[in-house]
Amino acid sequence: MTPNPPDATDLVSRTLDALTPRLLGWYARNARNLPWRRTRDPYAIWISEIMLQQTQVKTVVPYYQAWMRQFPTVDDLAEAPPARVLKLWAGLGYYQRARSLHSAARFIRSRLRGSFPDNLPGVLALPGVGRYTAGAICSIAYNQPTPILDGNIMRVLTRLFAIPGDPRAKPVNDRLWLIAECWVRIAASLRIGRSRLCASLNQALMELGALICTPRNPRCSDCPLQPDCQAARTGHPASFPQTAPRPTASARSFTVFVVRHNSDFLVQRQPRTAWNAGLWGFPSLEHGPKPPAPAELFRRCFKSSAARLEPLGQIRHSITRYRLLLTVYGAVVESRPRARKDHERWCNPDALQKLAFSAAHRKILRLARILPEQTDFRKAIRKS
Repeated sequence: MTPNPPDATDLVSRTLDALTPRLLGWYARNARNLPWRRTRDPYAIWISEIMLQQTQVKTVVPYYQAWMRQFPTVDDLAEAPPARVLKLWAGLGYYQRARSLHSAARFIRSRLRGSFPDNLPGVLALPGVGRYTAGAICSIAYNQPTPILDGNIMRVLTRLFAIPGDPRAKPVNDRLWLIAECWVRIAASLRIGRSRLCASLNQALMELGALICTPRNPRCSDCPLQPDCQAARTGHPASFPQTAPRPTASARSFTVFVVRHNSDFLVQRQPRTAWNAGLWGFPSLEHGPKPPAPAELFRRCFKSSAARLEPLGQIRHSITRYRLLLTVYGAVVESRPRARKDHERWCNPDALQKLAFSAAHRKILRLARILPEQTDFRKAIRKS
């Protein structure tokens, strides 16, 4: 009697079972010494995971360190005014992340008596927390067998098993989640001293994708999984994953006015409906690629004329699906228009440094030489 062929799921499970010690050994030898890896505090791990979304590790480190100095506990974050939270986040982008962190901290304080949830449903109930972030917190902080699937892990798994299709499409994505869950449960079943294997397994997969199994030019010869990697066997590992092409970025053009009266500058806070809601910037007008003369744009913006108007330069800035071109003019006014309610202010340079500016308008601060030349925002973050 001919035996039944092995089930595909069983083959995957046996492959993962054989690879687990090899992957964990590689991680033990090669893991980067990152500040959030020195703690099991779920709050600290939550902050790091939110900051790392769409942002490189080298950018996150100084922000994380400054954040933990300013807001070392959930209660500290919950009690902070929104403007202070945004100021500390300024430069990281995707500012809804900071607003969600603040909302979640207040939720924990008011609804959970200040205790960070210790299970997957509880973490998932927090504002701004999705399946990946909840799984990361539960596995890394509590060593629970919760799967995670970020861009790095998607890349590792699609290459390991040569999985065709877009990993963000539902059928492929569901399959990847199943593999990730199978792998972390295998880690949970092992007993190697007092090691926290669920936490190590998930972090090892992320680290492998970040350091070895990179999007371009993967270092297959240094990969602990290489002998069993199906994409490596094809000779074209970088052809996986088969992601859909990104939509073409839209070009948008703005004229920005750095308006000065004596030693004060006019700034405006973005409304709640704007992509940089709550952040400060200089007055601007959006227009087509061929704008009217700057004097005409200034009159449209302020219903008056500037005593002096001079070009300061142009700034190109990318944000989500947009490519922005900001043409910047310095404008001197003889009489200071009254600031409109709470969304406009006249500020001297010292006061400007206390406000949270969007990344594009931080570039304008430097272009206009309003702040001291030695001001380096990463150094300032480290010292804050």
